[in-house]
Amino acid sequence: MTTTLIHTEAAPTAGSAANPTAAVERSPQAPAEGTTPAPGRVRRVTAAAGSILWKSTAILAFLALWELGPTYLASPSTRVFLPPLHEVLLAWGKLFEAGTIQGHIAASLTRSVAGFGAALVAGVSLGLLIAWYGRLNSVLNPLLELFRNTAALALLPVFTLLLGIGEESKISIVAYAAFFPVLLNTIAGVKTVDPLLIRAARSLGLNSFRLFQKVILPSAVPTIFTGIRMAGTASILVLIAAEMVGAKAGLGYLIVNAQSSFLIPDMYAGILTVSLLGLGVNFLLVALERHFSRWRTAVGADAS
Repeated sequence: MTTTLIHTEAAPTAGSAANPTAAVERSPQAPAEGTTPAPGRVRRVTAAAGSILWKSTAILAFLALWELGPTYLASPSTRVFLPPLHEVLLAWGKLFEAGTIQGHIAASLTRSVAGFGAALVAGVSLGLLIAWYGRLNSVLNPLLELFRNTAALALLPVFTLLLGIGEESKISIVAYAAFFPVLLNTIAGVKTVDPLLIRAARSLGLNSFRLFQKVILPSAVPTIFTGIRMAGTASILVLIAAEMVGAKAGLGYLIVNAQSSFLIPDMYAGILTVSLLGLGVNFLLVALERHFSRWRTAVGADAS
């Protein structure tokens, strides 16, 4: 009896001792070679590609109309003043090869960044003070409303007379145009903070400085960045108009000089560059907004 039991336990089972790797090969957890991606991943990639294509439909249709419209729909006289897209791109390529477009972009960006930076510092600082101190708001609000409703380009002759046609007048007009969107959205962002958050923070013993640092400012960041994005767009648009008067470099100068020299493709190349520059600035500011508003995403993810 004992011998039989020992013999039975020592006997190899089929597919185990004879082939020790057979069980591992048949394991459902072992990945098979050459497998295709999971269907869920394929669906996500397809959905993302479809979303990008759908959002680009209007832009692609506009570019197709720009290319085909002047050639097949417009009269020859109109085609002179509205060249097809490929002619504009060829003109832009020639300007790029000559280094002309880079110099104009650098000049415009230097002025825009300087004016926008000054407006950002002044607008956020003054906006926080006005929103935090009610008496200051009551004193400065009438004056701010007066200047806010005065168009920046209407004051361009004033800036030119006072500061000349050099860089100071152009940077100042850009700072003026970008100042009020930042200021007003900063005030609105601070004033629209949830009162429950403020009361909860005070009940936890936070002093005024910590309350402002931990509650008020983070809650106001999305609204402040809305004003910053508006100011970024305004700084470029106003600068282009300012460069059309008394400038020797910049995208505005390129556009008006090409128009007066009857270089129509070059003029449209400058306009297209302004549009792409504004789009790039907007994307950059949106990325910065997401970076500084990560706590909102984290809170939304935890709540879900």
